[in-house]
Amino acid sequence: MIDSEKLQLLIAKSLDDFYRRRTEKISKLKLTQILLRKNPYLYKAIGVRKAQEIVEGILQAYLSSSDETFFGDVFFEPIARIVSDGTVSPSEGVDIAVETDNRYIAIAVKSGPNPYNASQVKRQSEEFASLRRRVIKLRKQFDPVLGHCYGKKETLPNSRQNYRDVSGQRFWQELTGDSDFYLKLVRLMDSDVIEGHRNEYQRDYDNALNRYVREFTIEFCDENGVVDWEKLVRFNSGAD
Repeated sequence: MIDSEKLQLLIAKSLDDFYRRRTEKISKLKLTQILLRKNPYLYKAIGVRKAQEIVEGILQAYLSSSDETFFGDVFFEPIARIVSDGTVSPSEGVDIAVETDNRYIAIAVKSGPNPYNASQVKRQSEEFASLRRRVIKLRKQFDPVLGHCYGKKETLPNSRQNYRDVSGQRFWQELTGDSDFYLKLVRLMDSDVIEGHRNEYQRDYDNALNRYVREFTIEFCDENGVVDWEKLVRFNSGAD
């Protein structure tokens, strides 16, 4: 089991990586990318009139979705692999392989318990089945797991899927043998480290927001500063 000092260092490094990814994302993001993904009719319908309100609402929604992905990739997944003493799985769609004397545990790490649709379930099952065929020569029990790093979802293999779902406390306990580990992850997030990252990120975010508002005002507001909704809708939805 990893000791608290090493775990805190691992968490700090993972937070470094998370904020680095956030900063890279916002520095490379183009206003046109996010305007094409959001519903301009909705903003008009709810009475939005300020360019900053439109841009910030769209930007925050876009970055929130990105944050969830980044956090899974650079925080949850690396920590899960290290604390499990597992290796990187040799198969696509499976993140961690943990071997015991008689079991081969194949783990796909997923941030949270949002449900898979039918095609995602089918694909995940196929990826586990492919790995099973590759390791059959080991003559060990094959145990495929979709691990959710938070939440409470628990399912056994069934006619719809060939793997089990394990979530939250049970997932981390299965990886580490420590029933308290899921709490240690939040307990050992250093507030000073987070605050330092947050201050730097907020500066970059504010600068980016100012750039995007200026660009939006030039492109989609008239000379009086009024949003030109028809121009915005043509950009978002018009046939080229």
